[in-house]
Amino acid sequence: MTNMFSPERNFTDWQLTGFGNAPTFLFETIESTHSLMKQRAAVGEIAPGTLIVANTQTKGRGRHERTWDSPAGKNLYFNILIPLDGIPANRFAQITQVTALTFAEVFIRIQEEANAKGAAANTEGIAERTNNINQKITVKWPNDILYGKSKFCGILAEIVFARRSPNESGMTNENALTPALNMGIGINVNSAPEDYTHLNRAVTTLKAIVGKTINREKLLQMLIGSLERAIGQFKAFGISPWVESWKRMDKFIGARGTIIVNNRCTDENRNSGEGSVKKSGTILDMQPDGSLLFKCDDGNIETVISADLEI
Repeated sequence: MTNMFSPERNFTDWQLTGFGNAPTFLFETIESTHSLMKQRAAVGEIAPGTLIVANTQTKGRGRHERTWDSPAGKNLYFNILIPLDGIPANRFAQITQVTALTFAEVFIRIQEEANAKGAAANTEGIAERTNNINQKITVKWPNDILYGKSKFCGILAEIVFARRSPNESGMTNENALTPALNMGIGINVNSAPEDYTHLNRAVTTLKAIVGKTINREKLLQMLIGSLERAIGQFKAFGISPWVESWKRMDKFIGARGTIIVNNRCTDENRNSGEGSVKKSGTILDMQPDGSLLFKCDDGNIETVISADLEI
């Protein structure tokens, strides 16, 4: 993990590729990388594997249309169009969990490297870090990456049907659509936790966690490379290896929580979102398929495949 804390180049000079050396499109300012990826995939302008990166977004969104603050020149906002060839449809949702766990492992290695460098230098800066022995980087089911209970990385995924590229004769079948996963990621990298106080929810940043400014280009190169390898392993072995890693990392098993099912909430109405069903209880376990085993306060034990989890 070399040069992760080195000064970064101008954003327009970043050297990146998507999966399988697919192209990368850099935008200094854009409304939303997720929306643009969806639009371009639908009309066949981009192929699976393509990466779109923005230096800032004017309409960044997370799940349930919640605002994702996107200050310029500080964080990472990107979408990768993940090929789904060879992955059964009933396993598509697990890709977001694999992504979260893969990224969390990268963040943990960065934290460990920063701690090692700090200990070797024995500088006063160590005392300024926000990390302490009672907090750690982990993944809250299904795919939120947290430090303690503060979120700093969000994942938004949507199946899109990308039009296939024209064949060698220059003709293309209008019905030649192939499913791909439009994976959007927002990471609070070098911003400050106080930048997000207006959101009224626990938020932190990678810089606050490790105590060092991070080279965003190097970080994104590592994340995309790690994710491409992980998707290959997922095709071969399924999600089970990540579930075992998750159990070692997770500190939520055994804790109380609230499952929010069919939650259509936004930033404005997230406490009373129309159509939401809330069930409080205890998190019993994560099962081999990545679903959650949850004991409701009424005694019922449920397998939860898709929902939000509040701790």
